[in-house]
Amino acid sequence: MKLTKEQKAELETIYDLLQQGYEKVAETLNFSCEGCSDNCCDSWFKHHTLVEWLYFREGFEALSIERQQELQQRAQEYLQQAEQALQRGERPQIMCPLNEGGLCILYKYRFLVCRTHGVPAKMKRPDGRVLTFPGCFRCQNIVNNKYAMAGSNFAPRVNRTPMLIRLAKLEKNILYIKNIKIDKTIAEMILSSPENILTGGSYG
Repeated sequence: MKLTKEQKAELETIYDLLQQGYEKVAETLNFSCEGCSDNCCDSWFKHHTLVEWLYFREGFEALSIERQQELQQRAQEYLQQAEQALQRGERPQIMCPLNEGGLCILYKYRFLVCRTHGVPAKMKRPDGRVLTFPGCFRCQNIVNNKYAMAGSNFAPRVNRTPMLIRLAKLEKNILYIKNIKIDKTIAEMILSSPENILTGGSYG
């Protein structure tokens, strides 16, 4: 299964608008990842949309077979280490298999979580509850210093809600009437195919 030209354009528009919001907040806070000793790519994230998986696989499958096999090997090692950490009752902290020298191999095709992590953000759930995210450790330090008197609640935040609503509509359009929930790491998405989702295969 491939995204249509219209579906791909809508997803890229969502990503572009999120990027604009990110850059606006980062500029206000004078925040940059440059020179940071930490790396967010070792954070434990799960991804939940078929549309992003299909977009990601487009970039992955454009790589040479040798490169794909290399990343699949890294993905297997990642999952083995993650399972060991989970068995110890720990939250895995392992470098993403797509990271090389601190940079993402498939940067253009990275997921929404990867694009929005870093600066403070907020989103409104369907039940009306508003969730807030403080940003990475470096950004939290900037916010705490810059808004020491007023409080961190006065710091600017990226409002993810409008773009998440558009993403949900796009996802619904792709899944049609199927009631499917996706919960996978990037490593798992490297090793499996989204085709299984629509043909009744494993998707957990």
